[in-house]
Amino acid sequence: MITIHDLCAWKAEGRRFPILTAYDFPTAQILDGAGIPVLLVGDSVGRNVLGYANELPVTMEEILHHTRAVARGAERAMVVGDMPFMSFQASLQDGVRNAGRLIKEGGAQAVKIEGLQLDLIHRLVDIGIPVMAHVGLTPQSVYGLGGYKVQGRGEAAQKVLDQAVSLEKAGAFAIVLEAMPAELGQEITGSLQIPTIGIGAGPHCDAQVLVINDLLGLNEKPPKLAKAYANLREEIARAVTAFAAEVEAGTFPDEEHSYS
Repeated sequence: MITIHDLCAWKAEGRRFPILTAYDFPTAQILDGAGIPVLLVGDSVGRNVLGYANELPVTMEEILHHTRAVARGAERAMVVGDMPFMSFQASLQDGVRNAGRLIKEGGAQAVKIEGLQLDLIHRLVDIGIPVMAHVGLTPQSVYGLGGYKVQGRGEAAQKVLDQAVSLEKAGAFAIVLEAMPAELGQEITGSLQIPTIGIGAGPHCDAQVLVINDLLGLNEKPPKLAKAYANLREEIARAVTAFAAEVEAGTFPDEEHSYS
């Protein structure tokens, strides 16, 4: 089983590593078998699986549902459960309770929290719950940010750097850097002892994470920061069309796929 100590050791060794989101059992099995060391059950499940316009409607129950499925499919990879919007912002008690649920009920080995939640991170680390932090473009603040916009340009770069340093001091074991200039991603990576996980933050981060649907080419309009390594959207459409044609022609099922 991959642990937070492995990730920190890889940072010290200069070894870069991949992270992918996962939302279900079979995908977790495939990614785990392929050697992906960390699986993130992100609140991105909202837009990529549940059909929401953004991440904000995702509930704790939905995250728990998908985290349990991923945890059942992962034997070696570390599973990180994302804390959804309003699962921790209202009070410290809410944050502790819901993070505990992701570990106890969801089977995650760590949680991810957006923003500068220093007191909560301190508390969770104290009770043994590892925390992955997240700065830059934080999707749960999409309305406050005015949309999915690049963060940390110009004078705002120092603010993002200061946030990252504060989160490391609070006890985060790693930090996601999303949608920021590559130079800022490099500066933050060089300033921290904990691993940085880039998503649209340039090539100098210690790790890179992608949404699995973007990587597989399932999304019709992926963001600029994503790269499609396959085109499963087209392949699925081809397979479904072929099936429908055989059913209409009466050639499926044939003898091979029927019982005698």
